[in-house]
Amino acid sequence: MALTLTKSAAERVRSYLVKRGHGVGLRVGVTSTGCNGYSYVINYADEVQDNDVVFEEQGVKVVVDKDSLQLIDGTEVDFVKSGLNEAFSFRNPNVSGECGCGESFSV
Repeated sequence: MALTLTKSAAERVRSYLVKRGHGVGLRVGVTSTGCNGYSYVINYADEVQDNDVVFEEQGVKVVVDKDSLQLIDGTEVDFVKSGLNEAFSFRNPNVSGECGCGESFSV
C-alpha cells in the first residue's frame, strides 16, 4: 500500500513546511461527504498517530490513517497551478465515480 507525490506536490509541501517552521509532513485522508460518498482531506501533519501509516516520497513524509488508506491506496497527489488557481489534485485508481463538481468520489 502506498501514496505517491509528484515533484510539484513534494516541492509545495517542503516549501510550506519551511514557512510554517514545524510539522512532520503532509497528512492525506478522506471523509464521508458529498453526493458521491467521499472527499479528500489534506493538511500538514504535526505528529504521527498510532493509526497512521507513513510513506516517504521525494524527501517528504506522507501520513495517512489506516481507514483512509483502504480507499486511496495507489493515489498520486499532484500540485497544479492554472492561472490564478492552485490546488492539490488526486489520481486515485480506486475511484469508480465522481460527482459533476469534482468534490467527491466513490469507490
